[in-house]
Amino acid sequence: MATFKQHVAETPAPFDPLALCQAITAAYCNCSIARVNDHEIRMSVMTSGFPWHRHCNSDETFFVIDGDLVLEFEDREVTLQPGQFLTVPKGVRHRTRPAGARSVNLTFERIGTEAIYD
Repeated sequence: MATFKQHVAETPAPFDPLALCQAITAAYCNCSIARVNDHEIRMSVMTSGFPWHRHCNSDETFFVIDGDLVLEFEDREVTLQPGQFLTVPKGVRHRTRPAGARSVNLTFERIGTEAIYD
């Protein structure tokens, strides 16, 4: 798995996740790009769905930067477009998939959050 961590430095520099994702050709990539206090920002590039799962110790926020992302819940689904975000509360079972050929999103969650697949 690729990791692109942007560390806080004495002189912070701009970081462009959209430019970075355009260089990723893998069908799926989920990499850490930054940390903010006790949370991590991950970038997910996907061309197919991610399985049903939940997180017991952290909410998970999805912010779409390219393509459309479908979040499926047991009772409904929501489609996010670039610039939109949605927070899944901890413990809520969900899965994600691109609405088209590819989607890129940033996720914000507590560092060390584990996915429970069920």
